[in-house]
Amino acid sequence: MIDIRDLRTNPDQYRQAAKQKGIGESSVDAALKLDEQRRELLVKVEEGRAALNVKGKPTPEELEKLQQTKTELAELEAKLAKIEAEFDDQVGRIPNLLAPGTPEGGEEDNREERRWGEHVKFEFEPKDHLAIAEANGWIDFESGAKVAGSKFYFLFGALVRLEVAVTQFVLDLLEQEGFVPVMVPNMVSTKVASGTGYLPRGEERQIYKIEGEDLNLIATSEMPLTGLHADEIMDAKNLPKVYVGYSPAYRMEAGAYGKYSKGLYRVHQFNKLEMYVFCLPEESAKWHEKLVKLEEDICQALELPYRVVRIAAGDMGGAAYEKYDVEYWSPLENTYRELMSCSNVTDYQARRLGIRYRDAEGKPKFVHTLNGTAAAFSRLPIALLENHQQADGSVHVPLVLQKYYGRDSL
Repeated sequence: MIDIRDLRTNPDQYRQAAKQKGIGESSVDAALKLDEQRRELLVKVEEGRAALNVKGKPTPEELEKLQQTKTELAELEAKLAKIEAEFDDQVGRIPNLLAPGTPEGGEEDNREERRWGEHVKFEFEPKDHLAIAEANGWIDFESGAKVAGSKFYFLFGALVRLEVAVTQFVLDLLEQEGFVPVMVPNMVSTKVASGTGYLPRGEERQIYKIEGEDLNLIATSEMPLTGLHADEIMDAKNLPKVYVGYSPAYRMEAGAYGKYSKGLYRVHQFNKLEMYVFCLPEESAKWHEKLVKLEEDICQALELPYRVVRIAAGDMGGAAYEKYDVEYWSPLENTYRELMSCSNVTDYQARRLGIRYRDAEGKPKFVHTLNGTAAAFSRLPIALLENHQQADGSVHVPLVLQKYYGRDSL
């Protein structure tokens, strides 16, 4: 949620950001109009309440006037409640502002920042991850569909051990950087889901709703981690708070099948390690750089060629102020594909969920929040299998994983 006082003062920057993102452009003017109506009604409501606050026993004439005032006040309060609900809805549609230098345009305008690693050159006919995994009995989509439906799957043997090895490696690396490992609830309330921006309006729903309950399956541990400090006022001395959440991720992926979706690339359930930061506003840019660097460190340790791209405005969600993706090199597709993302959300989520700190003067202010993928066990196995496959059908295990996996190959 955006700062309404800033919206009143600088409406054009919100109009511009909404236009560039393609989200909530009409809501800016609608919210401003409703805000004006809301403030006018608030004055009248306060005047009405003050008029009812009389001392002593009223005369019959005064009593009649008080009853009329009470009736009028009830009508004003009902009207105010309706206006405030409409106002909250419109403000909730307005996206976060954009960082300076954000590329304009859509996905095709994402800007490459840098690359790392040599593209592997095979002296044999390489296979895609699904062919490798099925040939070795490591994955079974057919049984997954029988049990739960399309795009669910079973993992076996080496792929399970590989995921555990990567998890242990990443947790060790991030703990050395001060991140606290967290296992989170796999469901969140609608308030938390909406507060994190995972209930987009006017778009196909991407998270699973638990029928009959105010609960949703999480799409990432970012959702419960954001809610961890909801409605709290933290001590600035205790910031930043940095976590790495480990959880399943459940995603409907509705309407996504026109995009690349073979095998593990787009599935309904996978495990994920997610970095999450609560920090002072003046430190969020620094933390964003650090999170992206940690993502690069992980890719380099796993011997995966990659590039970092800055995401264009039209390819960003409503919450993000600035976003980078790390894309792995796909030797089968001869292109880069998304592996990790990292967003600075500034105070957008904190405002929606009431996450604040006290500054040096004791005044409560909103924290900034950031999130970044540490390891998503949908796309990461693709990158590892396809880049590290060997001529004899085995798969090389990167050196940093060998002490966890126990061997140098799958």
